Amino acid sequence: MALKILIAAGGTGGHIYPALAMADAFRARYPDAVIEFVGTADGLENKIIPAKGFKVHHLPIGRLNSNVGLGERLKTVLRMPFAFLRSISILRSYRPDFVLGVGGHASGPLLLMASLLRYRSAIWEPNAMPGLANRWLSSFVDDCWVVFEEAKPLLRGSHKHRAGMPVRAEIENLVMPDRAASAEFRVLVFGGSQGARGINNTVLELISEGGEWMKGIHFVHQTGPADFPRISAGYASLRSPPVEVKEYLHDMGQRYAAADLVISRSGTGTLSELAACGKAAILIPLPTAADDHQRKNAESLVQKGAAVMIVQKDLNVKSLREAIMSLRANPDRLKEMGRAIRTFHSPKAAEVLVGEFVERIQDASR
Repeated sequence: MALKILIAAGGTGGHIYPALAMADAFRARYPDAVIEFVGTADGLENKIIPAKGFKVHHLPIGRLNSNVGLGERLKTVLRMPFAFLRSISILRSYRPDFVLGVGGHASGPLLLMASLLRYRSAIWEPNAMPGLANRWLSSFVDDCWVVFEEAKPLLRGSHKHRAGMPVRAEIENLVMPDRAASAEFRVLVFGGSQGARGINNTVLELISEGGEWMKGIHFVHQTGPADFPRISAGYASLRSPPVEVKEYLHDMGQRYAAADLVISRSGTGTLSELAACGKAAILIPLPTAADDHQRKNAESLVQKGAAVMIVQKDLNVKSLREAIMSLRANPDRLKEMGRAIRTFHSPKAAEVLVGEFVERIQDASR
């Protein structure tokens, strides 16, 4: 019989893209494997996962983190019994050989029910600070896989393992060109697929101020859809601004390859791609991220000399300009940061993880 895999993933690209990388690795190893996903009806997963050829089941569940309002948390609690019942229905009709939780609101109910119904189950935690659902689930699932060693003590259970961060093949397989010392200094700015208003505003103000320090610098600025009209209009009002402004970048691999420095948030999806490409970065953690996990991710890299961090409350034109100027003036430090962040990359992480999962599935069936 074909191997049947059920993956709970959704909410952000940091959950969805690694899950898809693992699904592709399962499919490459077992071409006849049946792989389906579980998410929520209004999540980003519905735009990305079906386009890759996978079915998405929906659970009626929302957020419980302390960074959301009391009303939303209460609504989530009231809908929880329906999410549990829907999870049981999906599991009993699909009867998976393995259930994997990669993050997103649907992971909690599905993985808990899978564990109680004795399906082989595991969670994969990409952040230095594990999410609320994964902290709860770690007592129930068979295995916990973490990207950051700092996450292990925060999870319960005895089966905790270090794992790499799966990266999209089009990013992982890139060959990074050597940038000539005299070449234009290129800065790539983005805040994820939806953009980041705090970063957008500061970068627009920075470029609007201008100054001699900007000679020889070129910016590529992805704004996200919400801010694109306003930010692009701001640049249009300037005389020959050294910036290429985009609502969304569909060629991220090529943009990484061309960049000398990246300015971004510090979600795990972004960090995994920076590590795969060996790119120096100024990280500006999202202050409202659940459990402040983006700051903890960035701190882990900063401690190893792999990135520079500016927290949101300290982000302004002066602090950003000084950080860019300092790194531009020190190419050796840029190279060392690139080498240091590269150590966070585990080549072929999806394939390695799938191999571990299959071994445990086989052990459970003996």
